[in-house]
Amino acid sequence: MIVDSPAAVALTGIGRTWGEHVVLRDIDLRLSAGRVVAVLGASGSGKSTLLRLVAGLDRATAGSVTVDGRPVRGIEARCAVMFQEPRLLPWRTVAGNVAYGLPRGTPRGRGRAEVAGLLDVVGLAGFARHRPREVSGGMAQRTALARALARHPDVLLLDEPFAALDALTRLRMQDLVDGVQRRTGTAVLLVTHDVDEALRLADRIVLLGTEPGRPGATVVHTLDVPGERPRDRGAAALAGLRADLLARLGVPPITEDPR
Repeated sequence: MIVDSPAAVALTGIGRTWGEHVVLRDIDLRLSAGRVVAVLGASGSGKSTLLRLVAGLDRATAGSVTVDGRPVRGIEARCAVMFQEPRLLPWRTVAGNVAYGLPRGTPRGRGRAEVAGLLDVVGLAGFARHRPREVSGGMAQRTALARALARHPDVLLLDEPFAALDALTRLRMQDLVDGVQRRTGTAVLLVTHDVDEALRLADRIVLLGTEPGRPGATVVHTLDVPGERPRDRGAAALAGLRADLLARLGVPPITEDPR
């Protein structure tokens, strides 16, 4: 059982509609300071929309969103977002892209030291002068992570940031994010459709889905993931949770061929 600390993010009675189309309905979600919550659901279930509401990139049509107890009324400076694509500036070096995330007014000397430290954390100390076109996809995503952390965010918002990576690089990025989060204590809201990723990284999993006869996605299941992080991906305790989550997502279990 997770003991909740003060909420870094609280969504209460959230709804989002586009005309007559209901995207989200009656969403209540709490992200405690220093914890990781994964929002899991099928494609089109409103996961990214929910993240955009927290970031202030979109506005709810019902309910309220708060960060550190204060309402979100526009682009939220207390949050940093990492998207599916790195979205690096091609004319800047790796170090220059990370520096772009520094708070405005950061003294030059301190900024250089912070950028160098972040590049070391994400394993890119030797690539500071490279341009985005000169590094791999995984390295570009590590640059994007360092840029997000450069803002010293209270909340890190991850919008399926590893979806475009190959399987091995994805696993390594998961380990990197987990290690950084445990070291910094930053609250993390992760949007993913990957059950294994949610079980690896999250303290709590919130499953979005639809209810029969009612439009729009809502919270249909919440799970506190047992065990402290880092977790062994092959742990037997996670196997049953994985099967249950997949079943709730409508993925049938694999059965032996009767032939």
